Amino acid sequence: MIISLDMSSSVPIYVQLRNQIVMGIARGELKAGENLPTVRQLAADAGVNTMTVNKTYQILKTEGFIEMDRRKGATVCPVQDQAAACREKLEYELELLSAEACLKGVSKQEFLEICDEMFSNMNAGKHSPASSV
Repeated sequence: MIISLDMSSSVPIYVQLRNQIVMGIARGELKAGENLPTVRQLAADAGVNTMTVNKTYQILKTEGFIEMDRRKGATVCPVQDQAAACREKLEYELELLSAEACLKGVSKQEFLEICDEMFSNMNAGKHSPASSV
């Protein structure tokens, strides 16, 4: 998986890293049990401070996407069905995205098409029971 950071973005680097790792897991680019680079290695590869990567890994651990072990390092967790727990966050973020889309002149149909396309691109979505409806 290739990490691409936008150093001029208003989105913090640790958030960009977190988002790209989550998308990598969802697309199947990072498999359950796979080791992520060490904090030092990812920091060197991405050209960022080790504290930034450490913060990213701590967030991913808290969210249940990775496990941390002093001997094994950071490892991708198996995907779990946490749809109910995710719903509140999803509703909040979609409400905000919907508001922004409306303000920018994006139609409801176009917004739904974009959502459908993005969801279809996620490998995990292709295997979840909810996607077969």
